[in-house]
Amino acid sequence: MNYSNILVEKNGKTAKITINRPKKLNALNKDTINELHMAFEALEADDQIRAIIITGSGDKAFVAGADITEFAHFDILEGAKLSKKGQKTLFDFIENLNTPVIAAINGFALGGGLELAMACHFRVASENAKMGLPEVSLGVIPGYGGTQRLPQLVGKGKAMEMIMTAGMITAEDAQNSGLVNHVVPQEELIPLCEKLAKKISYNSSTAISAAIKAVNANFKDGINGYDVEIKQFGKCFGTEDFDEGTTAFLEKRKPNF
Repeated sequence: MNYSNILVEKNGKTAKITINRPKKLNALNKDTINELHMAFEALEADDQIRAIIITGSGDKAFVAGADITEFAHFDILEGAKLSKKGQKTLFDFIENLNTPVIAAINGFALGGGLELAMACHFRVASENAKMGLPEVSLGVIPGYGGTQRLPQLVGKGKAMEMIMTAGMITAEDAQNSGLVNHVVPQEELIPLCEKLAKKISYNSSTAISAAIKAVNANFKDGINGYDVEIKQFGKCFGTEDFDEGTTAFLEKRKPNF
């Protein structure tokens, strides 16, 4: 499929999505959000793809934020609709994807850009990356899940400070606070993400999908994560991957998932 704002590449069992709006520092507009949804949906349906990397074009920005020109004139109802639709179309969609998504943060990840990275299953950053939620400096709050996911990752106090000051933190600070898993030089960012994706691809995709559901359940109101874990654990026993994995272990060989 041809896209106007993103690039999609496949390499074996790994896919890479690149947000390709360098003149706008890869800012998220409505069309880009829709294209990302379609790309993730298509890759999710591809049985050959075991992991997805998402990054931004160039070396300045992952995503520098949302495209403010699209909503600067919105009223209350339009603002709420924008947030609800965006969360459903992309951010919640990524979080609940069965295929693991790695955010390769290659520069500024601000506002909607940081929210996009936080919706991914984990994050790797280049040394030049800077992250923040500057929305309150515009008279608004993060609306794509930022007020919920940031406290989950860095704790309530740190999240409150970042949101209220509208400031940016460095990649090192992000790693120290648990926002990103690894920090590497720019030229090592994609290779490391590809290495991690390859490690993921060796394992059972059905078990990984079950693990995603179980981990996410811990952060959903009204849901007992332990019950979800028990259910997903049980389901694994009825899969071909379980048969292959346990058989390979007993036969002292590597499984072929």
